[in-house]
Amino acid sequence: MSGLIRASMMVALLSLTVTAQAHFQLLYTPQLNHADPATLPFRLVFTHPAGNGAVMDMADPEAFFVVHRGERTDLLGQLKPITWQGAQNQGRAFEAEIPVRRVGDYVFVLTPAPYHEAGEGYIQQFTKTIVNRGGGPSDWNDPVGLPAEILPLVKPYALYTGMLFSGQVLSDGEPVPGAEIEVEFMNHDVILEENNLRAEGHLAFPSPAFETFVIHADANGIFHFALPHAGYWGFSAVEVGPVTEHQGEPLSQEAVIWVQAHELR
Repeated sequence: MSGLIRASMMVALLSLTVTAQAHFQLLYTPQLNHADPATLPFRLVFTHPAGNGAVMDMADPEAFFVVHRGERTDLLGQLKPITWQGAQNQGRAFEAEIPVRRVGDYVFVLTPAPYHEAGEGYIQQFTKTIVNRGGGPSDWNDPVGLPAEILPLVKPYALYTGMLFSGQVLSDGEPVPGAEIEVEFMNHDVILEENNLRAEGHLAFPSPAFETFVIHADANGIFHFALPHAGYWGFSAVEVGPVTEHQGEPLSQEAVIWVQAHELR
């Protein structure tokens, strides 16, 4: 474990610190690569994936869509509310079944409603998960025009452990110099049939401080992070969106992207 942590610390750009576990909007499907046409199960959950922490109730999302070969398709009508069972509590979440047929990338995008955190204000995480069908790339590095967005500079579905994931933080399409990015590993497997996370984690963190890493982007909003373990990794650029107030309280608009690393075999 200590070697894995040291590997990440060596490559994070500019600075790297650790903090308590972070809120992360999940836009989860089990695999990002599909050789054949498939119908993908999705789970949309607002929780703390590294530590299997508290689940936050999701209101009805503002938008859920997919972009494939430049064409946007609305998916809001595909969402069904579910109850997500966390280790500490239950929360309102959503599921969907979405087919992918043609070869290329499918950029799934979720705009959740702002979530109210008592004493802190509102959080809204614009979240992307990019799936590929058939190996032919198409849309993975095109921005989709979100108020807060992480643009991947490496294909987020074609990563081995030890590789760098690089991205650029955008606010209304413009780079965010020095943006702060929280990084978490999805330490607990998703059990789709039960709508929860497996109790046993892959990693035994030496303390809660190791559950969330914090890195910073450079002057062009670009960041890098080495992926030390196979599985899903979430990146959240915090307080980068243009809107900073909602219903008279502070609003943090954040950009989230999920990537999947594979063992080098």
